[in-house]
Amino acid sequence: MLWSWLADALLLLHGLFIAWVVLGGLAVWARPRLVWLHLPCAAWGAAIELAGWVCPLTPLEQRWRVAAGEAGYAGGYIEHYLTAAIYPDGLTRDVQVALGLAVVAINAALYGAAWRRAARRRRAG
Repeated sequence: MLWSWLADALLLLHGLFIAWVVLGGLAVWARPRLVWLHLPCAAWGAAIELAGWVCPLTPLEQRWRVAAGEAGYAGGYIEHYLTAAIYPDGLTRDVQVALGLAVVAINAALYGAAWRRAARRRRAG
């Protein structure tokens, strides 16, 4: 029971981390000091996708599921939990690179907007 709960909690944490990686630039736009928390996370998320690595949280979750008597799974978090919903034909390397580039592009746009907003405030105030 404990291992299953831990695996589920890690799954939730992993999902929240991915959301933070992709959309944390919105928080930076509102609170620029969060850049020091978000930027390393965004860089890590983009690196994982662009390099084709497996996030270390995925094998940990799989080990905890096996310890709970559940079936583990092959592949990464995105492949297992999101591929069927988002990419019915499977996660290819090209799609993985596109995801990494999307993380970079989304956050570059959000950081650009935050930077322009901060510059306007400095000029006005």
